[in-house]
Amino acid sequence: MTTCFAWGIGVANYSRSGTMLDVFFPKPLLRPASTLTNTLRAKVGSGVHDVDAKTVAGLLPNLPQELATALTPLTEARGKLVSVLLDEDRAIAHTAEAYLKLHLLSHRLVEPNQQDLGGIFAHLPTVAWTNQGPILAEELTAKILESRLRGEHLEVQSVDKFPRMVNYTIPAGVRIADASRVRLGAYLGDGTTVMHEGQVNFNSGTRGPNMVEGRISQGVIMDSGTDLGGGASTMGTLSGGGTIRVSLGKNCLVGANAGTGIPLGDRCTIEAGLYITASTPVTVIDEHGEIIKRVKARELAGGSDMLFVRNGMNGQVQCRTNQKAIALNEALHANN
Repeated sequence: MTTCFAWGIGVANYSRSGTMLDVFFPKPLLRPASTLTNTLRAKVGSGVHDVDAKTVAGLLPNLPQELATALTPLTEARGKLVSVLLDEDRAIAHTAEAYLKLHLLSHRLVEPNQQDLGGIFAHLPTVAWTNQGPILAEELTAKILESRLRGEHLEVQSVDKFPRMVNYTIPAGVRIADASRVRLGAYLGDGTTVMHEGQVNFNSGTRGPNMVEGRISQGVIMDSGTDLGGGASTMGTLSGGGTIRVSLGKNCLVGANAGTGIPLGDRCTIEAGLYITASTPVTVIDEHGEIIKRVKARELAGGSDMLFVRNGMNGQVQCRTNQKAIALNEALHANN
């Protein structure tokens, strides 16, 4: 092998019992050049390895200038450093590998569904994320007591396998109203706005610009110009979506409290309050209002220029040609 899939050196946190809790990678690298890959294999080795500040200093002359600058502060690190060199994209076998792959997503180096995330849940411990850093869940009570005895307040922000993305990286050109609702491993394209009730899971996201006022589930990607309305949701493969991988094309609108369990092409609209699942009976209507056919929604998966509405007289879910594409308000997406 002459190249590798990814590499990063980061700062690791450990529990009292020695469990790795998280790793912060200042600047992960995707598919480094073969010459750099060979140097990394020789100096830090393939796989996961503990390294020290001296090792990092020895690497800097071999790194591209931008990367060397980003890693220079690690040469004075007092904490524990770890190197992760993945020769190939394979199922996750270590906590540090999981964090590197989550960083690749949130640094926009890979899009959702473009890398193997198999094994990620098995190798991410359940952690109490606090204002004093990550704490293993079963060690939390003792840590709270210690803090109170020192007259300090320990605030637990969440107990989860995934931390907030913004504690590791903030992609350029995005706005996030409530940081707790965007997990590390979310992919947010330039121009994306995530409102207070918006939620973006790991291995999901937007290509930007996008307005997110609802939930983007694991595995779902929204293309540019698409708006996910307040209370709306997308069905992911972890939440009952089966093997259908949901995606939304360009300039779509999923109305408030609506949702989809099928992929949509470009310029599609789902009216407010209407949830389309793969098995939803849909009556397809032509531009003259004539019935063309009746199908399950899965047969329309991936189509463009579709308008899904519910007939107010008989309750039928209808699909019509979308005569008016949705255009996002450009002022709302001026995040620079």
